[in-house]
Amino acid sequence: MAPERLEVVEICAGAGGQSLGLHNAGFTHRLALELDRNAATTLSHNLARLMQAEGMSPEDADLEAKAIVKVGDVADPSLWDPSDYKDVDLLAGGVPCPPFSIAGNQLGATDERDLFAWAVHLCRDVQPKALLLENVKGLSGNRFSAYRQHILELLHDAGYVGEWRLLEAHQFGVSQLRPRFVLVALQKEFAEYFHWPEPSKDPAPTVGTLLEDLMGANGWAKEHVEAWAEKACAIAPTIVGGSKKHGGADLGPTRAKAAWLKLGVDAMGVANDAPGPDADGEHVPKLTTPMVARIQGWYGKDSHWEFQGRKTTVYRQIGNAFPPPVAEALGKAIASALRKEKKRTDSVEWDRPELDPVYLLLRHHPDKALTAQKMADLIAKSGGKTLPPPEIERRIAHIERDFQVEKTARSNGELAYKLGEFKAFIGQQDHARHDYFVQHRGKVS
Repeated sequence: MAPERLEVVEICAGAGGQSLGLHNAGFTHRLALELDRNAATTLSHNLARLMQAEGMSPEDADLEAKAIVKVGDVADPSLWDPSDYKDVDLLAGGVPCPPFSIAGNQLGATDERDLFAWAVHLCRDVQPKALLLENVKGLSGNRFSAYRQHILELLHDAGYVGEWRLLEAHQFGVSQLRPRFVLVALQKEFAEYFHWPEPSKDPAPTVGTLLEDLMGANGWAKEHVEAWAEKACAIAPTIVGGSKKHGGADLGPTRAKAAWLKLGVDAMGVANDAPGPDADGEHVPKLTTPMVARIQGWYGKDSHWEFQGRKTTVYRQIGNAFPPPVAEALGKAIASALRKEKKRTDSVEWDRPELDPVYLLLRHHPDKALTAQKMADLIAKSGGKTLPPPEIERRIAHIERDFQVEKTARSNGELAYKLGEFKAFIGQQDHARHDYFVQHRGKVS
């Protein structure tokens, strides 16, 4: 007998990569929120198809899906009331990446698009049994160690045990170099049952193996398709969805384009169709959106996920998605923990690892202004890794990009530091995010 399905509220749901993975892992959506209307239309359309496959009539499935998927700013209180979804099994989402991307300025908490801290604060109102948030690899860097530490502290204070983990999509069967930085947090009752998903024992298929049938679907000669597939003998670079601020669909920056060319793919755009019978053996094909979707993890029956909109917006929906196989693996691991299926044998004291000792000193001495030398002495006394004052000052420079830091000069010229407020948006009515959103709503992605 199949276990009872669990319920999920998904924010920043996009076109449904994470949604599909969580559905396959045994979750049913109570609510899905998405800003982009095209992506929301895709998600609603396909959730209805999933409901029909489970026996619901087309009319009822369409009405149900449209009630589940809401279009708008997830932080707009007029769009939804988080308290209506209190105690849901899972709160999940892929909040905006630009605040942490190495391709941008890594503004973190001062980027008006940052919703990571807001999503964590949302746990106080919704009190989900589990939280799943994913983002780009840039969030895992030293630049954001204090930011990550603060997130774990917030979760701990709200009764959750949280952990960060960098996952590689290709380890879960996705034919792509796509690292994603994932936060999983569970209420303490369930935390001791959570195990991170194990990578697949089988390697991800090569681009050639994965796309050979699609590349030959429009009449390109079999011998040319086979030669192309033999050349495309590795997994793909990271698919980049891009943002509404930039132009049409292509497969990424200069380095990525060079990597694609080695695989026999023209990355300067996305084609409407696979190569036809007139293409010769020297032809370097572009990918179509169905090919990109398959590289992103829509395989088999799931490759028929029906994307809505024109080519560029469809490509963006696919490129910005969380690969369904990775979401499914995480969803199954979380579902297992919520069902208390397998207790951990090790300690669950992974709730607050020491990611940034400088931040911790400042946070846990709120009434004291500490010099870099004093912090170095305290860290050494605690048995932690030795940090000289210049390294501490470098870390403080990172910290003050995300937090208010009060500085006072001592008589000997040394600066003393005291930690102030977190700069991130967590729902404040007077936050700069609101003005930014009104002015740039059409370009926010």
